[in-house]
Amino acid sequence: MSLSPFHLAIPVDDLNAARIFYRDVFGLDEGRSSSQWVDFDFYGHQLVIHEHPKTAGQQQAHTNPVDGQDVPVPHFGIVLPWVQWQALAGRLKTFGIPFVIEPHVRFKGLPGEQATMFFLDPCGNALEFKAFKDIGQLFAK
Repeated sequence: MSLSPFHLAIPVDDLNAARIFYRDVFGLDEGRSSSQWVDFDFYGHQLVIHEHPKTAGQQQAHTNPVDGQDVPVPHFGIVLPWVQWQALAGRLKTFGIPFVIEPHVRFKGLPGEQATMFFLDPCGNALEFKAFKDIGQLFAK
């Protein structure tokens, strides 16, 4: 089955800092832009950063417990192939990006075992990147 690209627009209170983060830290290609927004190719999906005052969730994230960790809500991200996930974790460390939840494997030995990491963009948006050694476990119960 082929997946359709999703479109996600997120608020950023510092358009320039967010643009540098998504372009330089992730190495994402920029698409169209204006003085108030920028499109990015987010692993084949359309991510748009829109200039907007900080939201309450960006100022102080809510969390829910997952496998002994406090996961920020809301968050977004991508499920990457294992090797690409490891490379991204290394790249983020090279750039000195602080992690909300350090890269690790959760649900070890259980259905849905996955590598995960959480961090914030410069505007307080929480991101999670995952990887599965067995992608068939993505929706495992």
